[in-house]
Formats: sequence, C-alpha cells, structure tokens
Amino acid sequence: MREGPIPAPKAAAGGPNTATAPAPRRFGAQSMVAPLREVLVKRPGPTFGAAFGERAHGFLRPVDLALAQRQHDAYCDLLARLGVRVRELGEETFSPDLVYTFDPALVTDRGAILLRSGKPNRLGEEAALGRWFEAESIPIAGRIVAPGTADGGDTFWLDRDTFCIGRSLRTNRAGAGQLAALVGGGVHLFDVPYGEGPSVCLHLLSLISPVADDLAVVYLPLLPSGLHELLREREVDLVAVPEEEWETLATNVLAVRPGVAVMLAGNDRTARALADRGCEVHTFDGSEVAINGGGGPTCLTRPILRG
Repeated sequence: MREGPIPAPKAAAGGPNTATAPAPRRFGAQSMVAPLREVLVKRPGPTFGAAFGERAHGFLRPVDLALAQRQHDAYCDLLARLGVRVRELGEETFSPDLVYTFDPALVTDRGAILLRSGKPNRLGEEAALGRWFEAESIPIAGRIVAPGTADGGDTFWLDRDTFCIGRSLRTNRAGAGQLAALVGGGVHLFDVPYGEGPSVCLHLLSLISPVADDLAVVYLPLLPSGLHELLREREVDLVAVPEEEWETLATNVLAVRPGVAVMLAGNDRTARALADRGCEVHTFDGSEVAINGGGGPTCLTRPILRG
C-alpha cells in the first residue's frame, strides 16, 4: 500500500478545477422554528380599515387604520432587527383578512401550495399570493380545489417531515385530504373544537405555537387530545396559556429561531413562562392590527424561507 499524502486530483483537461457550489435555497419553510430568513407580509390598507362594516369579517370594533399601520410597521421593523428579510405583497384586494398572509398558502421545499379558505370573504386571497410567487419564480406545487377548503392557520410542521392539519370550520374533510396528498410524508389530522362557532372561528394554531423542537405554547382546555398525546410522545415541553391571556392571543407566538419568540404585548404570564425556560421573548403592540381582527404575529407573516 502506498504511504504518504494523497495527491490532489488533477484539473480536467482544458482548464482549472472549477467545481461550483450549489445555489442557495430561495424558498422552503417546512418548519415552525428553524431560523426564519424571509417572510411575506401585507400592510393594512383601506379594505382593512373598513372591515368592521361587515359583521362576517369578525372584527371586534371599528378599525383605526393609522394605528393598525403603525403597529404593522413596528412589527416588521422588529422582524428586520431580528435578521428576517421582510417582503411586502403590495396588492390590495376586497378581503381585509389578506393582512393575515399565513392563511392563503404554504411554502414547501417543492414550492407553494395555494389554499382555499373556508371563510367566504377570503376566497381569492390565494390568487394574490400566487401572483407574487410567480413573479418571484417560486413554483406552484399544488392547490386546493372545490369542494375542499383549507386555511394555513389549520396547519403546522412538527418537524420538516411531520405535518399536522386541523379539521375545523375553515378546513373541511375534502380540503384536509387534498392537502395531505400534496404535502406527503407523515401527516396527522386533528379535529379542532367548534368553540363559539363560525363568527369566532378556531384554527389549529389558535391552540398551539411551537417555539423550539421540544417546546410549544398551548391552550390546554381546547387542545385536541390526539395532538396532546403526540406532543407527549415527542417529549415536547408545554407552556400552558392561562385563561385570562387566551383572548389576547397568547397562544399565537412566532418563532424566529429556536427559543427566540415574538408575541403580542400584554401577555405577561406566558412571556415569563417562556423566559423561565430560557427563551428570548420580543413583544409588540398589536391591539389594532392583530387582536381586533383575530390574528397574531404568526398570522401576519407567510414564511417564505426557513433554515
């Protein structure tokens, strides 16, 4: 056997050895906690400002649009300071809920999946996101079609190969089945409680927010038992949101990276519980842009790239 250093391979004839590095990923967010690189947001506009005029939209009170815009700007600034690239949709539609960009689409490693909301006024939001994806050369990997309905708020990744879907008043059996087939891999389906009905609709992510691979914020009184069992099997530590912080969306927490969380100001008990577990917690005032319309920091962002 020959001893001594192994010589470097010779360059191919006709030029130097010019192996190229793979191109960096531009999209793919099959995680709730991997480092958040890029998000898509929609700044509140005139339609959001007029949302209280139609009861079906479910807003709590007339909207102070200027305040909502200031709060949204502050939230985007916070994300930017945390190292996230914030992209703006820049399109106004008839739906005030388009501000909650998490719901109309998913972004997988294969491309975007356009969803189809079970809330009537949100139908068509997916087309606005689809136009943005196409302009950014992000492929459309699939879409939910009638009679299926599915909201992004009824979905989350437990890990990059384990996808959870909630069957709710916004995501029906047909939509959940279509989405499971499009995502593939390990998919778990859970029934979301009826709660207070369509006017105060619960999403699966109304009840849980992963903060790290082994940590999640949950509202135990409404958490599906099967999901609780799965979390226990995975040895996920649960931060239980108290009843008094349920209405102020303490369960809606955005993980910027494992153990670094963004949540709404005022949910002090939940924030302290996260800090006691070693988390870095950032808060912002979302009284108008978030609580009034029923969507927290997770809802306000569509992750485009994680990891």
